[in-house]
Amino acid sequence: MDILLQQIINGLVLGSMYALIALGYTMVYGIIQLINFAHGEVLMIGALTAWTSIGIMQSHMSGAPGWVMLLLALLIACAVAATLNFVIEKIAYRRLRNSPRLAPLITAIGMSILLQTLAMIIWKPNYKPFPTLLPSEPFLIGGAVITWTQIMVLSVTAVSLAILMWVVHYTKLGRAMRATAENPRVAGLMGVKPDMVISATFIIGAILAAIAGVMYASNYGTVQHTMGFLPGLKAFTAAVFGGIGNLAGAVIGGLLLGLIEAIGSGYLGVLTGGLLGSHYTDIFAFIVLIIILTLRPSGLLGERVADRA
Repeated sequence: MDILLQQIINGLVLGSMYALIALGYTMVYGIIQLINFAHGEVLMIGALTAWTSIGIMQSHMSGAPGWVMLLLALLIACAVAATLNFVIEKIAYRRLRNSPRLAPLITAIGMSILLQTLAMIIWKPNYKPFPTLLPSEPFLIGGAVITWTQIMVLSVTAVSLAILMWVVHYTKLGRAMRATAENPRVAGLMGVKPDMVISATFIIGAILAAIAGVMYASNYGTVQHTMGFLPGLKAFTAAVFGGIGNLAGAVIGGLLLGLIEAIGSGYLGVLTGGLLGSHYTDIFAFIVLIIILTLRPSGLLGERVADRA
């Protein structure tokens, strides 16, 4: 039971990060029917920006508390990621909105490779240790261990999701996003500016990706120019799992995928008689994707047009 509880905690932490990334995928898809495969690289840029910012702060304000430096680095990472995604939408996607579906898909993949290459040039290809800025003393919960970093991940994710749901459902921007998702032309006739709404959607998605990137780096303690590819791919799986275009589905899909991975990795060796170890945990995400696409292509909650945003 101690092992199960520990894996559940690990799964919730991992699933929280997947949920934040998956929301970026599902929001963009809900608005313009585009899968932004460069989204994982936005996460990576956010994490590397935070790493650079923390290094500068440790040199010039070494007396500041760790949580202050982490918060400032997170804000800087969000600003850089939001600017980057805004530029990507303007340059790479806007002219292709009415093109065949294959054109923006190839462009998104090309943008992903381009961002990885630029990050490798700027930050070099080696792995970099992400500094531990929060207290390292763990808490015991019924025999399982949870760290301050994991508590931060869960708390920041919960606050971010609450703010996003409030924005989407109770603000003027949120109403414009829902209207644009349902029918962009009619929304335009009613005074909504679709271009502004789409740009805002990309910015919000980038902020969520940057938060996930900093949380991911803090939890695993390392950053590198390819770090966004696999989390981005798994978050896309989570978005499909929950129902692409459905905000609640992205959250549920992310959490469930994190739990499936964590619990599966804890018992994979036992279930396979030692044939497969915990380092094969990545197979679970794609097994889930195959099953969902085969049995329920619309995902667990399906795509609800009125809620797409």
